[in-house]
Amino acid sequence: METKIVVSDPKTGKSYQKVVDVSRLTGKKIGESVQGKSVGFSDYEFMITGGSDEAGFPMRKDLEGNLKKRIMIGKSVGLREAKDKGFKKRKSVRGNTVSDKTAQINMKIIKYGSKTPEEVFGKKEEGEKKE
Repeated sequence: METKIVVSDPKTGKSYQKVVDVSRLTGKKIGESVQGKSVGFSDYEFMITGGSDEAGFPMRKDLEGNLKKRIMIGKSVGLREAKDKGFKKRKSVRGNTVSDKTAQINMKIIKYGSKTPEEVFGKKEEGEKKE
């Protein structure tokens, strides 16, 4: 299954997207570093910061494994706003491990290569439409 990776550049604040084969990243957890050559970028190194599954459920760092679970959470990953102080709600979330069910993986650059990120990921032209 193909998975979209979203790589953010901490220096500029920009993010870049690319479709990769998820089998290369299966078993990696949130917070682990990934060599760029495993996703097609030889000189770079990335850190996994999060992601979501094919149904849109977010991955949580504190939930081990790759299963989907319904947990009680306050304002944090998986729940945008809390109505009152101490408010909690039962929400479905995914574990912290990348699996074949993962549709999107969020990463940040921790080691830069010889080329700039725009050269590596390709720069989107102004006014260009996605098809």
